Amino acid sequence: MLTVRSLSLVFVLGALSLAAEGLPQNRGGRNRQGAAATAFQQAQQVPQGISTATDGSTILDTNATVNGLPLRFKISAPADQFAAGSGVRGGAQAAGAAGTLGLNVLLHGDGGQSFFDFPNQGVRGGLAGVAVLAPDRNLFWGGGQGLRRDDGVAHARAVADLVAGVLPRLLAFDPARVSFTGVSGGALLLSGFFLPAHMAQFVTAPAAGQTSAPQSAVLLNCGALAPQVPVDPASAAALAATRIHFQSTQRELAQLQPAIRAAVAAYERVAADQGLGAAAVGALQTVDNAPDGGHCEFDGAGFVSGVQLMADSFPAVLLPGGDGRLAGTALNVLNPVVGNEDLVFSGAT
Repeated sequence: MLTVRSLSLVFVLGALSLAAEGLPQNRGGRNRQGAAATAFQQAQQVPQGISTATDGSTILDTNATVNGLPLRFKISAPADQFAAGSGVRGGAQAAGAAGTLGLNVLLHGDGGQSFFDFPNQGVRGGLAGVAVLAPDRNLFWGGGQGLRRDDGVAHARAVADLVAGVLPRLLAFDPARVSFTGVSGGALLLSGFFLPAHMAQFVTAPAAGQTSAPQSAVLLNCGALAPQVPVDPASAAALAATRIHFQSTQRELAQLQPAIRAAVAAYERVAADQGLGAAAVGALQTVDNAPDGGHCEFDGAGFVSGVQLMADSFPAVLLPGGDGRLAGTALNVLNPVVGNEDLVFSGAT
């Protein structure tokens, strides 16, 4: 059952932790029982509502219960593309109406920093920004910790059902142009659980004997897993028509380095098993770890600024016609996965 409701809450996120992505630290916050508040409970105290994005578009910050899981999410788009019943002033669309905008749905890393920063807010490359908050006490996508994501199956299904079932009630968009961005733990959830089980819902694969530029794309930032669940045949076909880019850094976290290599090789095999030759796979799937930084420091300076750089670079790296250069730099990151599976790192964070 899918329900949408708004919250009105008050809290300021605590200090950041480098070990987990912007993990909100407890500054004496307490829940109703007097115990120290979890990261999830603290996050629910951050105000929701309607605000203005950096590009002048409207942000709707609301929540829904999906498959029994509480999902808070943000949508950033021109006001007139929201549904008339969304609560956005100027919303003019009928619920479920198709629109011309695509989506770029971001899953944050462990701790939730990128959800609150909302680096993909606004409209870039014709894609409206969406961010979703993990329904986990620690704000870990897939729950668990490290590479073990015990709730990955349930969380992946909830994201799929949110995008397919809830978002159309609030925003007019093109369901065949839905892309995804994962940051750290969010990238683990996408690659390990979401893509192999649910990508077919968001991709229209070309008919046999036909080719077309992929309309859906996936950016896996600073983390990736080989599929942790069986690859659904329909999703395998969809992945053979999906742009995927793996982006890391020279000093990635030690435990993530072999996982990223394994994920690159695994998704290359998925595409090859669909009959794509090496050149086609290399054009579809790309990989890079050239930036000289630590975990998610794609600009070589910091976590938050690094994640923002990749959000700004999404059209250039993943959309048709992009030149592959990170925004404001001369670095072209479009290296085909074929022949580059065994990434070499200079160290570890």
